[in-house]
Amino acid sequence: MTGWGRSRRPRAGAADDGAGPRKPAGVRRLSLRTVLLIIVLVPSLTFTPLLASGMNQLFSQWRTEQAQMDLATSLAGKPASDLFFGLDAERRLTAEFQAGLRRGSAGELATARAATDRAVNAFLPLSSLDTGDAPDGLADAVSRTANSLGRLAEQRRSVDAGWADAQKSYDYYSGLIESAIGVLTVLSRTDEGEVSNKAQLLVDLFWVVDTLGREDALLARGWESKRLTREEYRLVTDAIGARRHLLQTRVLPGLTGNETRYAGLMNSQAWQTLTVLEGQFVTPGSATEVGQVTLRGNRSMWRSSADTVTRQVLELLRLRFDNVSAIGYGHADMIFTVFVIISSVGLLALGLVIFTSWRLTRILRRRIDQLRQDALELQERLPDVVARLERGQDVDVDAEAHMIEPTQDELGELGHALNLARRSAVATAVRQAEQHRGFQRMLQRIARRTQILIGLQLKKLDELERRHEDPEVLEGLFDLDHLTARLRRYEENLVILGGGQPQRRWRRPVRLLDVLRAAQGEVQDYRRISIEVEGGPWVAARAVGPLVHVLAELMENATAFSKPITPVEVRAAPVSRGVAVEIEDRGLGMEPEQYAAANELMAAPPELDVMTHAEDARLGLYVVARLSANLGLQIELRSSAYGGTRVVVLLPEAMIVEAPEEEEVPPAEAAGQPDVAEAVPTSRGDEPLPARSRGRAMAQVAAQAAAQNGAPDRNGAPDHGGEPAPLPQRVRQASLAPELRRPVSTQEPAEQDTGPLRDQPRRSGATIGAFQRQSRRRRTGDDAFPTPPDPDSEAGSPTTEDR
Repeated sequence: MTGWGRSRRPRAGAADDGAGPRKPAGVRRLSLRTVLLIIVLVPSLTFTPLLASGMNQLFSQWRTEQAQMDLATSLAGKPASDLFFGLDAERRLTAEFQAGLRRGSAGELATARAATDRAVNAFLPLSSLDTGDAPDGLADAVSRTANSLGRLAEQRRSVDAGWADAQKSYDYYSGLIESAIGVLTVLSRTDEGEVSNKAQLLVDLFWVVDTLGREDALLARGWESKRLTREEYRLVTDAIGARRHLLQTRVLPGLTGNETRYAGLMNSQAWQTLTVLEGQFVTPGSATEVGQVTLRGNRSMWRSSADTVTRQVLELLRLRFDNVSAIGYGHADMIFTVFVIISSVGLLALGLVIFTSWRLTRILRRRIDQLRQDALELQERLPDVVARLERGQDVDVDAEAHMIEPTQDELGELGHALNLARRSAVATAVRQAEQHRGFQRMLQRIARRTQILIGLQLKKLDELERRHEDPEVLEGLFDLDHLTARLRRYEENLVILGGGQPQRRWRRPVRLLDVLRAAQGEVQDYRRISIEVEGGPWVAARAVGPLVHVLAELMENATAFSKPITPVEVRAAPVSRGVAVEIEDRGLGMEPEQYAAANELMAAPPELDVMTHAEDARLGLYVVARLSANLGLQIELRSSAYGGTRVVVLLPEAMIVEAPEEEEVPPAEAAGQPDVAEAVPTSRGDEPLPARSRGRAMAQVAAQAAAQNGAPDRNGAPDHGGEPAPLPQRVRQASLAPELRRPVSTQEPAEQDTGPLRDQPRRSGATIGAFQRQSRRRRTGDDAFPTPPDPDSEAGSPTTEDR
């Protein structure tokens, strides 16, 4: 059976056996884009925190050093130093006021107190200053100093009222000055080591000034009485020793740069005078003066030299302060410059890393995409190569491969491997196409040879049918004749699947009704098929053979997949775009997805090689799809209202032609045509649908009987002179349309013969046998009256017109 077949359900357990290896569950492979993005982001994200950390560290260091220098110079350093100098001057003047050294000391003291008050007012806000970036201990030092300043007003009132003891006043002011020096000491400890070292000498200079102030305040008590207590003497000598120690061991050795001009500070005239006076100040007292020492020296000389030395120390202090400030701010500026440079270079490097990574990634993606495009081009080129090979064209493997120019890297090696794969794929495609073409040729050659044998078999069957009259023998011959006609169509299927075309061709158009009957005659259960044609459309000669084949396949499928008792209706009618032929059965039908698959196959017929992957080789489906594509037919399968399948075949307008002009029939042939129609013929070869050759003998017998029994009457019937009329004789091609007739050559009785549509073999054999027996008896005159025909042979024996 060559029908495409139908099934209600797909085959159980049918799985996609050709599926490739599956990935393990839960494993998700990253795409190339994601991998390349990771390559770009990983170094960028790794470098960015390092750069940000370095930049933040530099910025924090610059901000801290800048804040510390601001505190040491302007925010806290200047108020603290002003407070120091103000308290130092007030301490000396307070001592002179308490000693009654001079009358104008009260006015100078008031002036000094006003200067101190201004310094105190500038210093006290430091208690609320943000010391987040300040050196450790600054807040405590400021707090201690501020607490000591809280007793300053009380101390002044005691001094003014004369209640305050000179030693207690001295101790108070000295302690307050030490607190101010403590604030300056804390400010000198910065995060930069060089600045801290330079600032330490600056603190030592403050101590030098403090020792001069201590000595001056103690001496102020004894200038009037020329005496000092031994405690006062001890304090004076301690101050002198401390000042000399600081200058000789710490200050002068630490001078650098423009400060070295003060290296001979202790060798100056004022310093020498001060040193001499300090040696003359005190001498051991007499025995009667226990606990006191005599103060010697000139007070004015002391005042002059002390002021000069103090001024020189202050000049050195200011110079050192400027140097320390320059060093501190310079280092901070250097850190800021480094921060800017590193930030710029880092950001530039980061941008360069990102840009380079992105650029290299893009180049890599472009090259990979190029390789992908080359692979896709090969995928698109291979079908074209195969199609050209199928058309018989020669293909150059090297020219079709389009080799990729390799490079000296891994992608170049991949390109070389792809070149090898491309060449191998093209060569394999060429080899397979050649093998496929050879297989098609072999299939066509075998089918053609088989068709020759089938033609010879039909010829032999025709000879046997003319030779034998036994109904049983004729029944078997007709059965074999019908099977051989179906076998011929199956062989044409192989030719079509092998790339060939049916050999049956016609020179003139044929009625669509005759085409449908010819297709009906090639179906085994043809009696169930009813044909109805609206109008009289004609089919172009070039499309008759393939159309007969397509309709025969569709009709056979309809009869094969419906119950034997149900009819198959074939209807044809003109439509707007041609002629529509509907073939409708009452079988089981198909599932919607099966209809969709069949319609898709009809729209795009595959090559023969797809059948190797099919589970069942349904040749009729592929044959119909191939022929309909060549003819331009539109075939659609849909569900029928009866539950079966309805196939709609749309014949395009180009296939429908006008009816040809009627040819004049020769008088001799027209006179010998009876009214009994012959069976509907099928066709093969290059001629119109031919009639069966076995009617040729009957036509000759009928002609002889007509000559013996008399001339025809006025109506064309022969005159038998009162004798019984002979039995009707079969005349070849009597029932064919004029365009399907052709002259019959006695030399070639079976070359163009095809099997006609016939009734059931048993009735056909009995009918022909009875016809031959009555003809023989009539010719020999054995019986004056005809024998009544066999009821089985006449009753219910369908004529060709009923078929």
